[in-house]
Amino acid sequence: MTLTLETPRLILRRPDARDAEGYIGFLGDPRSSMAGGVLERPLAWRAYAAILGHWELCGFGLFATTLRDTGETIGLIGNYGPDGWPEREIGWVLFTDRFEGTGLAYEAAVAAHRHTFQTMGWDTAVSYFAHGNDRSVALAIRLGATEDLKAETPGGKPCHVYRHTADALGDAP
Repeated sequence: MTLTLETPRLILRRPDARDAEGYIGFLGDPRSSMAGGVLERPLAWRAYAAILGHWELCGFGLFATTLRDTGETIGLIGNYGPDGWPEREIGWVLFTDRFEGTGLAYEAAVAAHRHTFQTMGWDTAVSYFAHGNDRSVALAIRLGATEDLKAETPGGKPCHVYRHTADALGDAP
């Protein structure tokens, strides 16, 4: 089980208690509506506990994505595939909009993509996005994912599904 990935500006590591407040805060913010929020604190706390438990139950999960120079956790990016999900996912959330447009999500997602296919050996993965989550769709396309109109969705609820393959990144940094 890989616990740490590194990029020039980031360290992606297995999440722990120090990352809880960032995720709980994100889920309480209206911008989380595209990722399962907006949740009151007790439900957000339980959602974070599920992120931690995913690592225990599945042996992989979303990485706490931290700035190399300060250690600040800026989001969760990596693999997700809870019970009942139709397929395993490469997913991401940034805790605040302060980091949008900086290239950090792309940098982390490239590392997660490489980890998914080169280290974990998956043949395919998807990303699920709520309708209107245009920034995440743009990131998936930048990673080389293509929309899969035939893919099942979690709980059969309408959403965009983008499919990732091992060769999609090409010469990404």
